[in-house]
Amino acid sequence: MKLQALGFDEWFQHQAGALDMNGHQVARVVAVDREHYLVQHEGGILPAEITGKLMFGATSALDYPTVGDWVKAQFLDDDTFAVIHAILPRRSLLKRKTPGKRVAFQLIGANIDTALIMQSLDGDYNLRRLERYLVMVRQDNIRPVFLLSKNDLMPRDQADGVVADIRSRFEELTVMHLSSHDASSLEALKALLEPGRTYCLLGSSGVGKTTLINHLIENTRFATQPVREKDGKGRHTTTRRQLIVLPGGAMLVDTPGMRELGNIDVDKGIAGTFDDIDRLADACRFGNCTHTHENGCAVREALANGSITDGYYNNYLKLNKESEFNRMSYLEKKQRDKQFGKMVKSVLKNKKMKR
Repeated sequence: MKLQALGFDEWFQHQAGALDMNGHQVARVVAVDREHYLVQHEGGILPAEITGKLMFGATSALDYPTVGDWVKAQFLDDDTFAVIHAILPRRSLLKRKTPGKRVAFQLIGANIDTALIMQSLDGDYNLRRLERYLVMVRQDNIRPVFLLSKNDLMPRDQADGVVADIRSRFEELTVMHLSSHDASSLEALKALLEPGRTYCLLGSSGVGKTTLINHLIENTRFATQPVREKDGKGRHTTTRRQLIVLPGGAMLVDTPGMRELGNIDVDKGIAGTFDDIDRLADACRFGNCTHTHENGCAVREALANGSITDGYYNNYLKLNKESEFNRMSYLEKKQRDKQFGKMVKSVLKNKKMKR
């Protein structure tokens, strides 16, 4: 397969041209499972590992390859194995805070053009959660498309009401009905997927991501798992991140289901998602207004007169607070790690001098 068919367009060609390739070649990371990688080039797909220099020079997860990355690679053993020497500049990087208490980045995929955000009407649909997804993808200028699956489980007028509610809140957001029993809805999605473009499928376990992929690849090689009746949640079917080339030429990054959607330092994504609050803020009396207690706050006035809802406003405040707290925690941890690294180097240097 030609690199152009994998998304290696003029922008990436320019990035590669600025690097000293040293006889190495360009490949795309198509699967990541912990420290194991698969890369694809014009000769096919092969396993890969990163160099020690790349590994020990990394200061965070951001410095490691992820699915969708373009990399400078050396092919060995008759092109049966690859060593990754460098990561080409990324056009976009989809990431979230690692689940749990640890404050660090978890990479979802690189060089994504469009994020397909999937929720189902069997108990998974949540407007506040959709806002979280939108903040995450808009932080890096990734186009969002919202897929509402399993709409056959709800009367059509109710499903149409949900879509109308979403469109009234996010006028520019593409919203699509999906049902495995409605071939026309699946064909409409296929028509949206452009050859040479990279898409990412996001959603909780059990919303129908694997079933959708099987329809898109016109195959059943991906297993599906039932949804628990008690809480409507599904088990993880996908356990690694992988890039799939679809029959029509588009590429789709499949990711494990996401139960937690923490964010770090996503001011741009928040402004893009809560753009009406961002516009209202320009009319606040104080330039540093927090929109919580100040007199002359245009945001609170809009809340009082019903222009914005309580849920929308509270989620805006919550996401801002979370983003800032995680950003400060992340920077403090990075500074501690940097100081620890300097101490280790100093100790090793002193040992060498004493010998």
